[in-house]
This record gives sequence, structure tokens and C-alpha cells, in this order.
Amino acid sequence: MSEMVEAVRLRRLVVTDLGEGGVVRILRRPLDLAAPEMEAVTEIVAAVAKEGDAAVLRYTALFDGVELTPERLRVAPEEFKAARAEVPPAFVAAVRQARERIAAYHERQKHGSWVMAPGDGSQLGQQVTPLSRVGVYVPGGTAPLASSVLMNAVPARVAGVESVALATPPDREGRVNPYILVAAEEAGVNEVYRVGGAQAVAALAFGTRTIPRVDKITGPGNIYVTLAKKLVYGQVGIDLLAGPSEVAVVADATANPRLVAADLLSQAEHDLRSVAVLFTPELGLVERVEAELATQLAELPRAGTAARALAAQGAVVVTPDLETAVRLADAFAPEHLELLVAEPGRWLPEVKHAGTVFLGAYAPEPVGDYLAGTNHILPTGGTARFASGLSVDDFMRKTSFVSLTPEALARLAPAIETLAEVEGLTAHARAVRIRLEGGK
Repeated sequence: MSEMVEAVRLRRLVVTDLGEGGVVRILRRPLDLAAPEMEAVTEIVAAVAKEGDAAVLRYTALFDGVELTPERLRVAPEEFKAARAEVPPAFVAAVRQARERIAAYHERQKHGSWVMAPGDGSQLGQQVTPLSRVGVYVPGGTAPLASSVLMNAVPARVAGVESVALATPPDREGRVNPYILVAAEEAGVNEVYRVGGAQAVAALAFGTRTIPRVDKITGPGNIYVTLAKKLVYGQVGIDLLAGPSEVAVVADATANPRLVAADLLSQAEHDLRSVAVLFTPELGLVERVEAELATQLAELPRAGTAARALAAQGAVVVTPDLETAVRLADAFAPEHLELLVAEPGRWLPEVKHAGTVFLGAYAPEPVGDYLAGTNHILPTGGTARFASGLSVDDFMRKTSFVSLTPEALARLAPAIETLAEVEGLTAHARAVRIRLEGGK
């Protein structure tokens, strides 16, 4: 049964009234890293770093309502077998189809090692190697995010990561969702731990007697998970600090209002903080979209969540023309950008700041969430201005190397010594000079 919702009217921002800068300022949604949750997260991370398993078990009991022992933290082989019996064959087939498409797309991102020889007796290069061990976080919450398992683990495997550990919160009986377990097995995850929240991030970062530490943590989560990732950065690497999910739709007069409304709702139903914004020069389209939102909300099981998200973070930006709509959507730097316009390919070169761009009526954002093959772990909160989505590069390390002949070092030495002396680093200069003196 769907939840009851009232009529929908999105907040309207008119460019001619506010100016482009005013619109972007009003729509800005920075991640609140000074949130009141930070105090609690700091305490949790510190406790896990100091106490290990004992703190992990204590916070799991407190937040997830389940008493575990260290031996039960890691999911046992028989639980994977039982999970297989619980999920329908159609799910396994869908996971495998998604896995293959994700793997194929991410294979194209791989870069090998290289060497350059300028011809002066020097050799310079870059050695590209995979990370050894990665921790993947997958939220529990209101839905089993099996797709997030694939989006994290498959690129790691493509990169050549030796060991992938997954952490996800248990239910009240201490079970891990069977859909997540099957997806993990299909994606090549080596270990699954029934622990969530900030305590999971801290355990992966510092290591405990039961949970070996990792080199990097990837995957989205709630504010506690995000803040914990921020705190442990430096102890381990992280992918990004993920905020609420968001979509921006650019629509012209050819856009179908049913599709626009459906795509706005596909993000608004995530949670109360989800962001959905329509950019359009067509005022008549706005009214038809709002009518469609009301109609479609009445059919959604998560109607209350979607309606409240639209009321709080939903908006329509009315622009004088389509070019301005595209320019403003790009300045908004959304996680997902849909171009529901007559010639989407024409406008793609104008987009510089978006996690993923979806072109035309037949490429809705949910395709990217599940089966396109592109990654759905993307920069949010405007961070697409400088950040990219999760990729094979996130699971690789790049090591530079240098080789010189004695003659090459002699040619470079005067400039090296000059720069070192200017900086007052005499030992740097001496380390070069002493070689030219035959090591004496």
C-alpha cells in the first residue's frame, strides 16, 4: 500500500529573477562534515582503534541490536550456501549480466606501466600495480544494495586486487541479507563481515584480531560511515565522501512529462535528503511534470519519503533558453545528469561537471545504477567539479622510477646543485656531487 501524499509543487527558481550565480548559490548542498554526529563517530573510531573486536561487538549490539562473538563476525561458508537457496534464479542471472557489463566497461579503464628514454642516458617511468587489500562498505538500511557490491568489487577485481573484504550491517537476528551475500560471491569478494556503521570503517582501517586491516575503503553509507571515512583517511585511502543521492534533469519542449517525473522520483525515493532538480526553459512543462509527480507518487510504496525529499530538496530552475539550462545544470555539478532533450549528443560537450551523463529518453538514471556497466558510486554535493566516479584507478597505485647513467647525472648535476643550494639543502647537492667525485 502506498503512503498518502499531498499535491506536489516544486520550489521554483527563475533565472531572470535571481541570476545564474544566485541559482547555483541557493542550490548548493555541501556535505556537513561538522555535523553533530561527528562527536559520536570520533568516539567510535577511537574505541575501535584501541580495543579492536571488543569495541566492534559493543557498538554492533548498541546500534544493530544483535549480540555477536568474534567468531561470528565473519560470514561462514555455509551461510553463502544457504543464501543461494533463498534468492531466485532471476536475481542470480541479473547479477551475472550486470557483473559482465561492469567488468567490460572497467577493463577499458586499465593503464599499464610505461618507460620513456629521452636519449640523454636517463630512463623515467611509471610502474602501475594493484592495491593488495581493499575494504568495501555496503549499507544495510531499508534495502539490500546488491548493486553496490558489484560496483565496488568488480572494478577492484578488474584492477587485480588480491583480497577484497566486504562489511555490511547484520539484521536483528545477526544475519546478512542473502542478496548481498550472493552478489558478493558472484563479484569475487573474499571475506564478508557482519558489521556496519562507523565501527565497520574503523575496523577495516585499523584492523582487529578478527578483521585484518585494508589499504583502502570504498563504498557509500550514511552520515556516520561518511564521517568515519573522513577520520580514517591517511590511515587508509578512501574513494570519496558520499552525500545524499541526486539527479538533475535538463528538459526541453520535446520531453515527456511522465518520464521527467519518473526520473525525479527515482532519486527522491532513496531517502529524505535526496536531491532532484529540473532545469528547463519550458514553464508549461513544469506544470505537467508536477501533475505527473502527484499521479506517480500515489502509486509508490515509498511515496512519503519521495514527497518529503521533493519538498525539502526538490526544485525547478526556469531558464530563458536551453543553453542556459545546460550551463546551470553543469554549474550545479550533479551526481547524475539527464539530458531529456531533442539532441542530447549536441549538448554533451558542454557538460564538464557531472558524475555520469544520461543521454536521451531511453537512458534513464536507473540504467546506470544497475546494468549499463558504468559505475554508480559517484561524486555528490557538487564535488563533480573536481572528482570522478569510482574506477579501476581507485584500486591502483602508480610508482615512479628513475635510472641515470654517470654521464646523464653529470649533465643534470649543475642545475640540481643550483636548485638545492637556493633552497638551503646542502646535503641534497652533496648527494649528487659526491657521485661525480667518484664516491670519495
